[in-house]
Amino acid sequence: SVAQFVCGGMQVAARVAKTHPFLLRRAALPTLLLGRAASSSHPASSTAAAGNATPKMKLLSQAEASSLDQDLMVTPGFSIDQLMELAGLSVAAAVQKQYPLQTHARVLCVCGPGNNGGDGLVAARHLKQFGYSPTVVYPKRPGRPLFVNLAAQMTMMGIELLDAVPADADQRFDVIVDAIFGFSFSGEVRAPFDAVLASLRTSALPICSVDIPSGWDVERGPVGGSDALQPETLVSLTAPKLGSAAFEGYHYLGGRFVPEPIFAKYGFRQPPFPAAEQVVLLSGPSGDAE
Repeated sequence: SVAQFVCGGMQVAARVAKTHPFLLRRAALPTLLLGRAASSSHPASSTAAAGNATPKMKLLSQAEASSLDQDLMVTPGFSIDQLMELAGLSVAAAVQKQYPLQTHARVLCVCGPGNNGGDGLVAARHLKQFGYSPTVVYPKRPGRPLFVNLAAQMTMMGIELLDAVPADADQRFDVIVDAIFGFSFSGEVRAPFDAVLASLRTSALPICSVDIPSGWDVERGPVGGSDALQPETLVSLTAPKLGSAAFEGYHYLGGRFVPEPIFAKYGFRQPPFPAAEQVVLLSGPSGDAE
């Protein structure tokens, strides 16, 4: 009977909720389409048919992203320390949502020498507070006080600092955070990061990239064909960059601090962040995100 069918379905749902709560949580997250067509079975299709299509976010060029950061730091304004702290918290929150502590406790944060690497160091510190066991690969360590302090915080928090990706990384860790290069990157990848990126490309672990996958062209996306890094998850900060249009994995947005004048100047809006959440899921692989 219909009643028996409904009752059976509810029992199955209850078992899934008990054994795999992350599946239900992921399915409940909203999608903000970034120029991708929705399938006829996707809830967004019926919304679009009704004339209320989910708005598309503007994708920032490299120049816009750099200018926006400078505008945020105009005196008086935000300090670089503040922006890095907020960015790293967003990354840690996205990792916590996408890779639950119960299954992905061992996190390898691979950090570059610039601000993207600083975001990764901050993320590692927050992940430690969230109960994860982070390890940081930090091959080039700048001498500026901000970065010296961030590295010292790793030691204070009991987070191991390494100079290279371990050969047995796939056995020692559950997920990798790619915080090597950000939106200011251009040109060829040089040592020691050529070897670091090679290790990430051959790893079987899921990878979560910060702002733009390392090695990608910020505006054109992946370069180098099959040699380009292909992360499973991307955490865009403030607004997605043009190159992220080629990304097809789980795409989160962080940066819940943008003042209204910045929105107005650069002509974009962020989607609503639920309650006190620091990130929102923009899109996911076809058929997996809502």
